[in-house]
Amino acid sequence: MAKKAKRIKKDETIAAARRTIAIEAEAVASLKDRIGGDFKKAVDLILSATGKVVVTGMGKSGIICQKIASTLASTGTPAFFLHPAEGVHGDLGMLMKNDVLLAVSNSGETEEILKMLPAVKRLGVKLIAMTGRNPSALAGYADVAIDIGVGREACPMGLAPTASTTAALAMGDALAVALLKRRGFREDDFATLHPSGSLGKKFMKVKELMHTDMPSVGPDARMKDAILEMTAKRLGLTGVFKGRRLVGVITDGDLRRALERGVNVFEKKASEVMTKNPRVVSEDALAEAALGRMEEHSITALFVAAPTGSISGVIHLHDLIKAGVV
Repeated sequence: MAKKAKRIKKDETIAAARRTIAIEAEAVASLKDRIGGDFKKAVDLILSATGKVVVTGMGKSGIICQKIASTLASTGTPAFFLHPAEGVHGDLGMLMKNDVLLAVSNSGETEEILKMLPAVKRLGVKLIAMTGRNPSALAGYADVAIDIGVGREACPMGLAPTASTTAALAMGDALAVALLKRRGFREDDFATLHPSGSLGKKFMKVKELMHTDMPSVGPDARMKDAILEMTAKRLGLTGVFKGRRLVGVITDGDLRRALERGVNVFEKKASEVMTKNPRVVSEDALAEAALGRMEEHSITALFVAAPTGSISGVIHLHDLIKAGVV
């Protein structure tokens, strides 16, 4: 009997969890058909503002608002979170006339938010509401109201915010991504705002990792001198330059292949052993892109070109590994 009771309890646990996921997925999917004119007005309102987006919400919605503000800020829309209870006790001073207030309330009747709104209107701040009820007091104050209503909460008692907060979070992400696209926000912009952690490493630029003290010899240099240059610079290669123009590269692999063919490399000039038209990467390229080119061509180093076209350095696979790009 005890085993049977445990099995039933386990089955109920799994069923409750699956039901929660299904209800929340249904809530998010239902938002798709509600993204239209009001959503576009909200995006246009934020883009036309010269200030910041200030996101406010209470309780569980407040936690969602913190995430929305963070996502907006990290994708090119300056934003921060304002706690509504603190707002009516002086923190409204954070708001400026050219800002936009994004208020999130499932009921549209959150007392702490409503207390702020007369002062917000006096400041001339535009208001975007994300609410599950329209009409509601919040929607009535708003310049634009976005519908985030859900049919039911995943909580079996219908009390704990579950599907409603998931829907609010998804709509916040939709708003951030729409703004990202309209702003033309690019990977290098993202890199600028994420200088640390794994994202920062992923978006490091080649010029941050390259060696500027490049191994180099002329086309007529003796191979003995080329090998000494490779040894001194310890990158496993040397560039062959005619004036300032890179005309070839000699790598450890070139030396091995020449020896396998029975070539006496010490009797040769650099131009006779080098590989012509070496691979080059822009110094403004992402380090991850440099890694991709190395993998594509099965090589371990790339010469680096400045915006002028001149060669400004060399980047090695080991540099990418040390920086954590790999």
